[in-house]
This record gives sequence, structure tokens and C-alpha cells, in this order.
Amino acid sequence: MAQPAPASQSERKKQITLRGLGTLENVTGLKLGFNRHLHFTLVKDRNVATMKDYYLALAHIVRDHLVGRWIRTQQYYYEKNPKLGLDIEELEEIEDDAGLGNGGLGRLAACFLDSMATLGLAAYGYGIRYEYGIFNQKIKDGWQVEEADDWLRHGNPWEKARPEYVLPVCFYGHIMHTKDGVKWIDAEVVLAIPYDTPVPGYLNNTVNTMRLWSAKAPNDFHLHHFNVGDYIQAVLDRNVAENISRVLYPNDNFFEGKELRLKQEYFVVAASLQDIIRRFKASKFACKDNIRICFDSFSDKVAIQLNDTHPALAIPELMRILVDIEKLGWDQAWSITTSTFAYTNHTILPEALERWPVALFQKLLPRHLEIIYEINRWHLDNIRTLYPGDEQRFRRMSLIEENEEKKINMAHLCIVGSHAVNGVAKIHSKIIKEQVFKDFSDIEPVKFQNKTNGITPRRWLLLCNPGLASVIAEKIGKDYIKELSQLQKLHAFVNDDQFIRDVLSVKQENKAKLASLLQKEYGIRINIASMFDVHVKRIHEYKRQLMNCLYVIVMYNRIKNEPKKTFVARTVIIGGKAAPGYYMAKLIIKLITSVAQVVNNDPIIGNNLKIIFLENYRVSLAEKVIPATDLSQQISTAGTEASGTGNMKFMLNGALTIGTMDGANVEMAEEAGENNLFIFGMRVQDVAELDKKGYNAAQYYEKIPELKQVIEQIAGGYFSPKQPELFRDILKMLFHNDRFKVFADFESYIKTQEKVNQLYQNPIEWTKIVIKNIASSGKFSSDRTITEYARDIWGVEPKTLKIPPPNEPKDI
Repeated sequence: MAQPAPASQSERKKQITLRGLGTLENVTGLKLGFNRHLHFTLVKDRNVATMKDYYLALAHIVRDHLVGRWIRTQQYYYEKNPKLGLDIEELEEIEDDAGLGNGGLGRLAACFLDSMATLGLAAYGYGIRYEYGIFNQKIKDGWQVEEADDWLRHGNPWEKARPEYVLPVCFYGHIMHTKDGVKWIDAEVVLAIPYDTPVPGYLNNTVNTMRLWSAKAPNDFHLHHFNVGDYIQAVLDRNVAENISRVLYPNDNFFEGKELRLKQEYFVVAASLQDIIRRFKASKFACKDNIRICFDSFSDKVAIQLNDTHPALAIPELMRILVDIEKLGWDQAWSITTSTFAYTNHTILPEALERWPVALFQKLLPRHLEIIYEINRWHLDNIRTLYPGDEQRFRRMSLIEENEEKKINMAHLCIVGSHAVNGVAKIHSKIIKEQVFKDFSDIEPVKFQNKTNGITPRRWLLLCNPGLASVIAEKIGKDYIKELSQLQKLHAFVNDDQFIRDVLSVKQENKAKLASLLQKEYGIRINIASMFDVHVKRIHEYKRQLMNCLYVIVMYNRIKNEPKKTFVARTVIIGGKAAPGYYMAKLIIKLITSVAQVVNNDPIIGNNLKIIFLENYRVSLAEKVIPATDLSQQISTAGTEASGTGNMKFMLNGALTIGTMDGANVEMAEEAGENNLFIFGMRVQDVAELDKKGYNAAQYYEKIPELKQVIEQIAGGYFSPKQPELFRDILKMLFHNDRFKVFADFESYIKTQEKVNQLYQNPIEWTKIVIKNIASSGKFSSDRTITEYARDIWGVEPKTLKIPPPNEPKDI
């Protein structure tokens, strides 16, 4: 082979330089191997090559070697985001659930705030900044154990303290009637410090305010203790004052008449009303007449919605401010008050309705007691004019209940002191109008309205179920996010094969994610082909988790009796918190966890049936559970659930409902068609007739063999072999004191579950019904609910205008 001619000195320098570039290996970690080959290539054309050619040849070779690693690196970055070492889902997990609300009512308030901002309403949400929210639930040996929810331990980056708006709130003391008016003297003062949280609307640049109050003792609080050397007592007294915002009472659907709770209710009312009046006085609407503020336009510019009876004290408090401080006459003050307030009732359970002892009022809020008595006198004089001599009616309608212990009926106070009263579902509003508050609706039928609850689709679809939200948007566009009624367009795609597959695929992905989480948290391997049967809500007898548990045992017995038979596999997921003092609810949790212990460890059962009790059910967990659910259990006794909002969330996220005709289930059935839900059990009128006839649980026990077997297993200690009589009190309640009639609906429940199993075996037909439900869920947007409140009660109109962002000039 002929050797190449010797290179000139300049050419040798080029070769040496190019070979030297091999040191890129040290920089890139690549072994390029270009030295010899590049030398020969360049030498071959050395007579025509330029330095630019040398550069381009080298660059292309290096790039070609890098491309594979380049692609792999970018894939890694997208998957792992190693630059920051952060994952958005991991960050979401770090954020604590805000410990502000109690059960569904607290979550409903959050949905309403979202909608008010999205609809451009000038609205404020007021509450207490609890240091400790509703307790964290731990399950230890199958029992609920409560632990403090220290949700503020790391601070709250979303809030901003506003100490410049601190306000005084008074308690105790006594009243003096002088020629200059009524004076509240010797009262103990607690300071209310506001913390503001932004509430953004959806794509409209509107950011409303949620203002939460924190209690703080003034610096001179009980200073006289210091003067006598009792430093310890002074500090202890200070702590008592600040306990007002220390902890949220965890009772939902149960009234507990504690002094601290009454303090909390007045604290938030007194601070919020002062804040509202300050803002009104500072506005251009509050005209001044001889330096005094004119309140004639107050109710035209201010609307206050009382969310259940907890803020009922706002009525006597506004009267106190207007009469005692602003020096208005009683009649004018009362006209302003009733025009300003409206009342939403959220429960008909008698144990949940607030009735405060008069003696406690006399001690804690003496002036408010006087005002309530005066309101009651005026109210009863009006009743006597309409119904002379009807003493029973007077007694029923009085704000003061004259029993062994005099009590103030706070619901009656709300009705009398408001211009509008509403329930939160059609059937609920009908019950409060025709039964619970019939005496009042007979007098003022127009005052009573319905405002069916709703949920925000931004959180309960777009955020928690982006896969389904995207699939829907591909078919009907994105406008449904603000106008949920547009989901009706999906009816056109019920038989669309591709859409059916897409909806099925999203559900399976969500189930796989939840199954992975459950295996990680509970060590139970879940069959994602099984039906995810979910019952999550507060643990209460009326919500009938007990009936669900009895049916789980029926399924268990069937599989045990016929181990070779093919059954529809189920993963039963139950979750919720029991009020700490609610013994029966806690015992029900123990029964569920005891049944789960047996079922999940029985080799004959295998993957046919698994039961999981979710520990510490909360919003962030709901966002994972709801999108993965196949079957939603909404099985309260007809006439007991005011509305429910969990039922709406499940419907929107593609779960089918098994439920009674109770609460918003009735309207869900109206929207989707009753044949597209699994409806069972007694209706409201059936329950009423059974009450008249007398409910005999033993008759159903003897009539239904599978129910009898289940009860005998529980009674015999099958699920509690070390403590055979552990669940004796549950059985005693079921037979002798079951207000919610589990046995009466049980046979219908079993038969309806068979229909569920039959449909689930056909995934295509099941998904068609799912699509029909999603398409019918548009009514249940909180945007629709708030629009109705705004137009029918508050006298304002939602706005579609978009506020200019900060970098653009405002329209003048």
C-alpha cells in the first residue's frame, strides 16, 4: 500500500490540532474515535478544504455521537426533573389540608368561594383561623384514635396577617340602661386578628378574600394579677382567651352546648360584622348626615348569608350595633337586619339543631339575651295577632323553649331574623317547609326557597381528574369548565366507541394509581379489574355505613359457600371520621375493620373481595379516591340527608350511584333518569308511614335468611373471637333503637346490588351509563348554585367581565 506524501509543517500542525481535539473525551465522557479517520478524510481533500470545512466536519461528528445521549437525557429530565429534584405531585402531598371546616359543610363553603370569585361577585368569606383543625384520625387495633391536626405547624404560605385591622370582641360583664342608651360594661376583651387568604377565580383575574380571625388576648389582659404577684394566673387567663381560635369542634350533625363553642360563634360574628360595617362606612355608598353615617342603604349594599345556625348570633349582634352604638331606632334597625340576612338550613336532624341554654347566654352575652327576648316578644305578638288563643302554636314557634331548662332555638332566631330561608336540595327544602318549619312557612311561604348544593368543577374534575377532563374537552371543548351544563353535549357520544374506550381507559388508570397507593399504605394487593365500591363520608348512623358492612358479610358468606363459583370481584373502600364522643359511630368503625381483618386474610376469598377502611379521610385523599371509583354508595335513610355533595363529585367523575331517594340523589335521578342510577329502599312517605305503624326490626330479621346469618355471626363473635360480645351494642341498637331502619331497606339493597353486579360484567354497557351520568351532572355545579343565591336572595348579578391583569391599565 502506497504511503501518503509527507505533510508540510502547516499541515502537520492541523493534524496535531485535530488529534488534540480528542481531549473532548475528558469533557463529554465520549470516546469519539475521530482522530485517525478525520486525518485521512481531511488529508484526502487537503487541496480544497478550508478551516470552516474542518470545523463543520468535526461538529457533525461530535453532534452525531451526542444525539442519542441528548434524547435520553431530555427524557430523563421530563420523567425525573433532576435539576430541581422536585415533583409537583410530591409538592402537593407536602401541603397540609386546611383545618378550617367540618365534614361536607366546610368543603361546600370552599366550593362556594371558588364560584363567587369565578362569577366575579364581590364576596368575602369569614371564619376562624383554627390552630388545630378537625383531628387526624388514626386506626389502632381497629379503633379510631384522634390526634391533633397541627396544620399550621410549618406556617401557611397562602395567608397574609393583617394586624392593622385588629378588632375587639367582648364577653361577660353586665348591662347598664342609662339615659344615653345601653352600655355593656366590665366586659372581657379579646382581640380578633385577621389573616387573609386569596381566593382566585378561574381565568378572570379576580381574586376574592377569605378572612379568618385569630384570637389574641390584649396586652393588659388581667393585669391586676401581675399587680398582686400572680404571674402564673395572668398567663393562664391569657391562654383561656386565646383558646377561642385554638381548635375546631369536630362534631358534625351533633350539637354540643359547650361554652367555648358559643364563644367561637360569637367571636367570628362580632369581628366579621365590625369588619363589614367598617368597609361599608368607608365606601361611597355610606352617606353622612350631620357627621353620622346613614345606614339606609346598608341592606342594598350588604348581603350576609348565614351558613346554618352557627353564625345565628349575627342577628342580635347587628341589632346591638345599630341600636346601642349607631343609635338607630329599634324598628329601623330591625328592618335593616332582616333585609340583610338570609339563612341556609343544612340539616333536619334534631340533635344537630342548636339550642343554647339561656343561663349560658346570661353569663356570656347578657346584652344579646335581652335583644333576643325583645325579638321574641315582637315575634310572638305578631303570632298572637294571626292566631289568637293558639297557645300550642306560640310554644312551638317561640325563640325560647320553655322546658326544664330554658333554651334559645337558634334556627327559629335565624328564620325570624332573615328575609329568605332555603334548604339545599329540593326534597330537603320541601321537608323543612312542610314539616320541620311548617308553622313559619304557613305565615311566610314566599320566604322559603330551595338552592340545591353544587361543587366546583375546577377542583372536582379539572384538578383531581385531568385525564377525564381532557377526554371530555376533546369532544366538546373547554368551555364546560365554566359552564358545566355544556356536559349535556356528551349525550351525543354515549355510543361512540372511541369515547367509550377513552373513558374506560381513564378510569383504569385512576384505579391503578389508587391501587398502588392502597398497597403502599395498607399492604393489600388490589385487583384493579375488581369493582371499586366506595362509601366515604362522616361516620354516622343515618349515613348507614352499617348497612354496607352487613352486605359485605353477605358477599363474604356467598363466596365461602360456593368457592368454585365466579363472582364479580369487589374492592370495598369505606372511610370517614366519627365525632370523638360518638360511641356508636366508633363502634361501627371497629366492626368494619374487624370484618376486613377476617375477609382480607381468608385464602378462600382471594381477590374476589377486599375491604379497606381509609385512615384519616380528607379532601386530599378524596381527590385520589373519587376519580377511581366505580360504584358510589349514597345510602342514607330517605329524608335524613339534606343534600350531600360527595354524590355529585362521584357522578361527575364517572362513578355510578347506588342510593336511596334522599337529598340530591333525587335530583341526580331526575337529571340522568332513575334507570341510570341504582335506586333502592323506602321513599320519604314510606318512612313516615312506617313510623306511624311502628318499626319492628325483628320482622325483617326473621324474613331475610342472609341477614339473619350475618347477625348471628356478629353476635357469636365470628369477627371478634377474643371478645364475642364486642358488638353487642350495635345489635341492641339495630333491634331496639334504630331510627334509621337498616333492616327495613336491607332486602331492597341486596336485590339492587345484584343489578350492579350484572351490569358491571358488561364494561361497555356500564361505561355507556357512566357517560350518561357525566353528561347529566351539569346542574350540580356550584356556579349554578351561587348564581341562584345571587339573583334570588342577594340581589346581585354575576359578571362575565375579566379584570385586567396588573400589567395592563384599568378601565376608568
